[in-house]
Amino acid sequence: MSLLLDNQFTELPADKSIDTKTFLDNVSTLPPFFDCLGSKVFSIIKSDINGNITKIRAVYVQDPAKYVTLKDILEAERETYKAEWPKVGATLALMWLKRGLRFIQVMLQSLADGERDENNPNLIRVNITKAYEQALKRYHGWIVQKIFNAALIAAPYRSNFLKALSKGEEVKDEDCLANVRLFLVNYTATVDAIYEMYTSLNAELDYTV
Repeated sequence: MSLLLDNQFTELPADKSIDTKTFLDNVSTLPPFFDCLGSKVFSIIKSDINGNITKIRAVYVQDPAKYVTLKDILEAERETYKAEWPKVGATLALMWLKRGLRFIQVMLQSLADGERDENNPNLIRVNITKAYEQALKRYHGWIVQKIFNAALIAAPYRSNFLKALSKGEEVKDEDCLANVRLFLVNYTATVDAIYEMYTSLNAELDYTV
């Protein structure tokens, strides 16, 4: 079985609202994805995702009936924190979480689209670099960027990464990529909906760490 298909995201309703409990259950299965990348340096992103999931869940469990959707949380925190919002609470945690989710999405989409370094076709550095540049780089200072560049050197071979996604089973690359494309359908829709929500609520921030 595929690591990704074991943890399929739920299809969104027509209004693109995101059920908080379902979302938290879905994203909680994602951190092992970074183990497939091999390098311990990627554990930074993994740890960040875990931490932000924990922060969002801590808010949700305070009043599940009030925080049915992610939008409910953002709107409630906007009312509670006033001028401090959105750089506070679950709103800030989800802001960073969505960037980590976008990193995964862009990387997997790049692999599924067959993008590769023609001189080094069995390396996935081009896919990881694209994901980092689109999802995270603009929010990172030069020190964090240097750490990421170090992680690139230790990135696994494409074949080893796909095998890890298949939980060590011998699966043809194209079959594994077919599973990736299937996973991306609902996953991409969810990530896009979160980004759209932040734009509509004017909740996006652009500072670096």
